Amino acid sequence: QVQLVESGGGLVQAGGSLRLSCAASGSIFSINRMGWYRQAPGNQRDMVAVIISGGNTNYADSVKGRFTISRDNAKNTVFLQMNSLKPEDTAVYYCNADVQVRATAWATRYWGQGTQVTVSS
Repeated sequence: QVQLVESGGGLVQAGGSLRLSCAASGSIFSINRMGWYRQAPGNQRDMVAVIISGGNTNYADSVKGRFTISRDNAKNTVFLQMNSLKPEDTAVYYCNADVQVRATAWATRYWGQGTQVTVSS
């Protein structure tokens, strides 16, 4: 099967930076779309940023200009560089990936376990 493991969360003061990483492993033929979502207590899980294999990206309006998503296709890893962090960025951050386990299979979306990001004011 496929596993996604996030790292890089933590506690940071407002205006600071963090870099999240998410590595996919297991039975992987190809990965098209990878993304980051976040969920604050009492809220739904919302898209933060996504990147497809060709490099095109899409961001939530609330993070444009502050966050940057990138990926290392050779290592099946996606990154989220978060700058100018605000208290409202506090949430559990989840990565996901649309994975084909073989050439003839449909892509399946897998999720990581989440990593906590806390921004203090």
